[in-house]
Amino acid sequence: MFDMFKNLGNLGDLMRRANEMREQVRAMQEELGRRQVTAEAGAGMVQATVNGKLELVKLRIDRERIDPTDTEMLEDLIVAAVHAAQTRAAEMLREEMQKKAAEIGLPPGLMG
Repeated sequence: MFDMFKNLGNLGDLMRRANEMREQVRAMQEELGRRQVTAEAGAGMVQATVNGKLELVKLRIDRERIDPTDTEMLEDLIVAAVHAAQTRAAEMLREEMQKKAAEIGLPPGLMG
């Protein structure tokens, strides 16, 4: 009858490990949030930089290579550059999360 309670002593250790893992993941997310990734569109006419939170932090437009009267093309290039930078940053985040999961002994794919 009491066999189901025999591993209850491990509960404290399990909770401690869970808290440690949560803290490690939080610290890693903060560090990744400070990283920046840049991508370009239009062979460098537009460059977008996003951080690890996928927020746009910088946008550079090469005025010498852009026709200022063609706003439709410029808009498309901006969207493409931002999307490319966000995609690169998301991939970086996924790779780092997988590394951290492996380090702390979690199954692959558990941390996104």
